[in-house]
Amino acid sequence: MTIIKICGIKTLKDALAAIDAGADYLGFNFYPKSVRFIEKETCAEITSVLKREHPQIKLVGVFVNSTVDEMKNILETCLLDLVQLHGDETPEAFAQLAPRAFKAFRGIPSDITGYERNDVPAFLVDAAVKGVYGGSGVMADWSAAVELAKKYPLLLAGGLTPENVADAVRQVKPWGVDVASGVESNPGEKDAAKMSSFVKAVREVENRK
Repeated sequence: MTIIKICGIKTLKDALAAIDAGADYLGFNFYPKSVRFIEKETCAEITSVLKREHPQIKLVGVFVNSTVDEMKNILETCLLDLVQLHGDETPEAFAQLAPRAFKAFRGIPSDITGYERNDVPAFLVDAAVKGVYGGSGVMADWSAAVELAKKYPLLLAGGLTPENVADAVRQVKPWGVDVASGVESNPGEKDAAKMSSFVKAVREVENRK
C-alpha cells in the first residue's frame, strides 16, 4: 500500500480532515519562512490530541537548517515520530537525530552517502526550485525517481495533486507520496474535498493492480 503523507498541517481541524480522508502520515512545518509554518506550542496542542485519538498516524516534523538541539526539543515537545530534514543539513546532524530522521533532497540525489537510513522512508525526493525549501507546487523529475524507487523506499513529493498523483504512483511506484500545496484551498489552508480526492486517486491505482 502506498503511504500518503499530507504535509503543512496548521490546525486540528485540518489534521482530523486529513485523517478522515485517509492520510497515514501528517507533516508539521517548522520553517519560519514557510506559509505552512506552525509554532511549537500550537503543534503540541494538536499532536497531543492526535496521539490520544489516532495513535496509528505517524507525525513528522519538517525542518530547514534548524539546530539539532532545537529539533530534538520540538520532537519531544510535539510527540513527533520522525524528523524530515528539508534544508542543507549535514550528515553529522542527520546522525545525531538517527534513527528518527530522514533526508529530503531537492532534485534527484546522485549520492546519498551519509544519509542512509534502514527504516522507511529511506528519504524524500522533491522538486529542485532555487531558493525554495519544499511546498513549491513544482513537479519532481518522475523519470529519474523511477530508478531510485526500484532501490529504495522513497517518499515522492513535488507538485502532486488529486489530478496527477495516480500517474505518479503508476510511473514511479514510490513507497509513499507527500502533498502540501496540492490539497489546499489557500496557501496553508487544507481543503477536505481535495484531500479525499487525493487519497481516493492513490487507492484506485492500487485497486487496479
